[in-house]
Amino acid sequence: MEKREKSHCLVLFYPIQGHINPMLQFSKRLQHKGLKVTLVTTRSVHKAMHGDGGGQSRSSFSSIALETISDGFDGEGASSQAESIQAYWDRFLEIGSQTLAELIDKLSASGHPADCLVYDPILPWALDVAKRVGIAGAAFFTVSCAVTNIYSLVHNGLLKLPLNPDSQVLLPGLPPLQPSDTPSFISVPESYPAFLKLAVDQFSNLDKADWVFYSTFYELEQEAVDWMAKFWPLRTIGPTIPSMYLDKRHEEDKEYGLSLLKPNSDACMKWLNAKPKGSVAYVSFGSVAKLGEEKMEELCLGLRRSKCYFLWVVRASESAKLPKRFEEETSEKGLVVSWCPQLEVLAHEAVGCFVTHCGWNSTLEALSLGVPMVAVPQWVDQSTNAKFIMDVWKIGLKAQGDEKGIVRGEEIAHCVREILEGERGKEIRKNVLKWKALAKSAVDEGGSSDKNIDEFIAKLVQN
Repeated sequence: MEKREKSHCLVLFYPIQGHINPMLQFSKRLQHKGLKVTLVTTRSVHKAMHGDGGGQSRSSFSSIALETISDGFDGEGASSQAESIQAYWDRFLEIGSQTLAELIDKLSASGHPADCLVYDPILPWALDVAKRVGIAGAAFFTVSCAVTNIYSLVHNGLLKLPLNPDSQVLLPGLPPLQPSDTPSFISVPESYPAFLKLAVDQFSNLDKADWVFYSTFYELEQEAVDWMAKFWPLRTIGPTIPSMYLDKRHEEDKEYGLSLLKPNSDACMKWLNAKPKGSVAYVSFGSVAKLGEEKMEELCLGLRRSKCYFLWVVRASESAKLPKRFEEETSEKGLVVSWCPQLEVLAHEAVGCFVTHCGWNSTLEALSLGVPMVAVPQWVDQSTNAKFIMDVWKIGLKAQGDEKGIVRGEEIAHCVREILEGERGKEIRKNVLKWKALAKSAVDEGGSSDKNIDEFIAKLVQN
């Protein structure tokens, strides 16, 4: 048995792309700084990663060990067999707790005991397992501090639901919000009761956590961080994007390394290379969002009317909603692909704005790479992110919906043109470059996030 030299961290992620990427990047940072890291996912996702699902294998992060636990549905895509969302989560709690404890025991027996479990708080039972087996527990939130602040205030009863639709929402650590600026589980609580419960339950046992990590940086969310740090051992450790797009301290760290969807990389980059600097609107609504047909039609109309170049990601599962012949009729100005390497695209000098659903990872990527945004939020935390993009950080415009909540084509075209060609666009570009520099400083040596990671490692090593 080899001599044990390094502290050992388990990192348990919830298997959707928006949760995987930041936790994987954090794992790489820890490993670069000398910790032993083992990633933990469900057996069904492990099968999807290594099967024929079009995802990448773990070759691009092969230096990090990978172990599995069970969610109770071990076949590929098997979680969809659960009777309901609640039934899936109940089963995951029961079987996940048991198999996670078994994994921790197995690692101890093999001479590589875990010292700490970093877990996604959407799985709060993981912290209970860590405490039961006597190791440290660190929650890792993959959404903004502002958004989780709102959920925490619902959890502790300071924010009552339903909200009054006619009055501003005034909360500590946050700017004044309209009800529509809050996460969809909060603004329309009856629409997603199971998800609202998940969001609020993240705080059910958070008081037991030894650390609470956020994929953000202090300078970006100072007020929310300062407020929440009064109650939890909160540390900002982001932006959690590959080093070569930020501080460039790790040359091999050019991609997240685990994509559940296969990108059309060559086609995207070849097309962008032929376009003038700052001329392209990149359009993507992430790996989960589903647009209704009317919203899709209006987006098509807006891209046509903008008369700008556009690169649009339409996942294969959404492509049937595109109007017939749209791709043919717009081929001189646009390229539609099923998935693309988003960091490479955002870093390309041809891209002048990002029409986005405002998922937290996409928001941080655009900000870190200095790309102004047209915010078209759909659900979950995206309306809150859009509020900050437009009114707090001033790095984009929010496309306003009509009385039905549909963003019309003319509004999309106006926002795209305004950023690419208008006066407001110049101001927004100046602001986003300021935030880009602050994001880089935060993760660079001695920056606010870098210091927090070093402090975490030092405490683990001491113990």
